[in-house]
Amino acid sequence: MDPEQIAQLRIYYERLFPFREMFTWLSYGNTEKDYFLRREFSMTLDINGEEAYVRFKAFSDTEQFATEIKNRNPIKIDIGAVYNVSPKDRTSYEKSFVPMEKELVFDLDMTDYDQVRTCCGGADICSKCWRFMTLGISVIDRALRDDFGFSHLLWVYSGRRGVHCWVADKRARKLSPEARGSIVHYLSVITGGDKKQRKVDLGTTLHPSLKKVYPILLEYFENHILEEQNLLTDPQQRANLLACIPDPATRKALEMNWDNSNETPRNKWEDLKATVTALMKSKKLFINPIYDIVFTHTYPRLDVNVSLGLNHLLKSPFCIHPKTGAVCVPIDPTKCREFDPLSVPKLRELIAQIDEFDLKNPEAKKDVRDVKKTKMQDHITYFKTQFLDPLQKSLREEG
Repeated sequence: MDPEQIAQLRIYYERLFPFREMFTWLSYGNTEKDYFLRREFSMTLDINGEEAYVRFKAFSDTEQFATEIKNRNPIKIDIGAVYNVSPKDRTSYEKSFVPMEKELVFDLDMTDYDQVRTCCGGADICSKCWRFMTLGISVIDRALRDDFGFSHLLWVYSGRRGVHCWVADKRARKLSPEARGSIVHYLSVITGGDKKQRKVDLGTTLHPSLKKVYPILLEYFENHILEEQNLLTDPQQRANLLACIPDPATRKALEMNWDNSNETPRNKWEDLKATVTALMKSKKLFINPIYDIVFTHTYPRLDVNVSLGLNHLLKSPFCIHPKTGAVCVPIDPTKCREFDPLSVPKLRELIAQIDEFDLKNPEAKKDVRDVKKTKMQDHITYFKTQFLDPLQKSLREEG
């Protein structure tokens, strides 16, 4: 961050960051002794243009949490596990210092889709490839709620090229690494590295969970991804797509037909589907390659290690991404198709919005909370009403 951004970040922490709401969430009512005090936080600091990483920070209450963040002015905050003792006392316990629980978390990163997207690469994103994140949210959210019965899910924009999911249900927080691994395995379809041509192994019959999401994946694939990502016009993409068909003669015949025609990508896709259907009916194919193609090019690609380790830290909601200046805002999964990562509030914009409001309303500026002067208000309201309040109600009912 440049010096101007560092100064603006200090204003952000002083006037906009929702410390109270974050404490309410991460303390879970403090029904267990020193629960929040046993939570690890880490900070990335900017010291004269150089980054310094500080782990095992811990706070006793909202005031201490806010005071430390405001004083240190971190360019990034990460949230870790709840340990058996406070992280600040870890040196006194040596090997007996262990993580006890943490939210079940998931990380979807756009760079994992570089094999199937042609519109962008690396850290760059656009509305076309963001559809992969939209699909990821829709698919994972449905499975976690319907197949596992979790209720309290917080989806958050990473601030640059991905999304995070925090599952805050009590039984999710108590899961062992082995149980977390089982859930990740259940949710994972894409396998193998860059050199593996066939990325999915769906078997001869789709799992019921995959059957539920297939219509959504197919609709996105046919109406958007097929043409937007040049799957049948880019030579490498076409080769990757056809590799999902196990019969070499069929692949060659389709390529020859397409090379000698001026058909649109959509017509070529219909041609492929008709060819596969005929082969399935003649029992020359026993696994439907249409499923393989659609799931390979649309299904969520999870970062497994983020979900498994209790001691793995994840970026805090409402952080400012140091590279983009964007706020890591919550995403409503029921409206994820409407979410535009390129229009989320940015640090400079928020500070300008406060200044603009104060200039236009000199008499009211002291009476109106700063957050209400900015676009942050809607995001904090969503966090409170749609995630935090239902979670608090559930905690009260659990006693």
